[in-house]
Amino acid sequence: MAFARAGSGVAVLMMGFSVAAAQSYPTKPVRLVIPFPPGGGTDAVARVLAPKLSAAMGQQWVIDNRGGAAGNIAAEIVAHADADGYTVLQGFSTTMTVNKSLYRKIPFDPVRDFAPVTQTVSSQYMLTVHPAVPAKSVAELVALAKAKPGRLNFATAGVGSPLHLAGELLNSRAGIKLVAVPYKGGGPAAAAALAGEAQLVFSSLASAMANVRAGRIRALAVTGPARSKVFPDLPTIAESGYPGYSVTTWQSMTVPAGTPAAVIRRIHDETVKVLALPDVVKFLHNTGYEINGTTPEKLAEIMRNESQIWAKVIREANIRAD
Repeated sequence: MAFARAGSGVAVLMMGFSVAAAQSYPTKPVRLVIPFPPGGGTDAVARVLAPKLSAAMGQQWVIDNRGGAAGNIAAEIVAHADADGYTVLQGFSTTMTVNKSLYRKIPFDPVRDFAPVTQTVSSQYMLTVHPAVPAKSVAELVALAKAKPGRLNFATAGVGSPLHLAGELLNSRAGIKLVAVPYKGGGPAAAAALAGEAQLVFSSLASAMANVRAGRIRALAVTGPARSKVFPDLPTIAESGYPGYSVTTWQSMTVPAGTPAAVIRRIHDETVKVLALPDVVKFLHNTGYEINGTTPEKLAEIMRNESQIWAKVIREANIRAD
């Protein structure tokens, strides 16, 4: 009994230390791990948020770019880090919802190894076709694809990329066979569609905007659950006859599983405040992002739902990255 009481006392004492540490968090710099090299969209968002979080929390947020393996390298680093809030992943949607189904083996489990904090931003894509393609709507594109099965190519940023999965989801929902042609990134994929090497491509709104307005490529629809504020006259694929179709990419803050709830709450609250700052809002909207700032519970729900959707698409299309 005495031993049990002593053990109970130690547990209470340790809990007290944990609560105290959470209340004083952070007391040293925080490492923000980015799953891609410098220069991309995820990196750009991180470089806007990190200085603001540093100022708000009184400790520097240090950006650590760890690109490679579609985000798996960065995710593994954070998954195996100490659960103290000093290593945070700027998570990307495909890393957290797609890679488990895409790769035969990954060195982390997106659900077991992470505690969600908040979904920070999201963006959707635009379905565009080369001007030589006669289709001027999603319905006309689907009719053309059914008349010419396997003869329309769509350029992708690589196997399992969002540009690839967007096309495969349309294949699945519309019962057509668009053929994926992988390129080394979104830029080369867009260039292939502009040159007519591929008949269509799903592009980010930011990268497609100038070419659409100049008439170099034709926009048919956007891929998100709602119309874009930038192109409000462009329908969604869902409202073009395929209810439930939605492809967005998003970024998030996640920490190792077991991180104290008070630490998670502090990171969440400060991140949501930073996302509401006028200069941050202006930058993100100008670069095509929607601001989210969800609760941890909502992020967990999004991860579960999207993981199920993409697992089905990947299985049906027999996609493998390794």
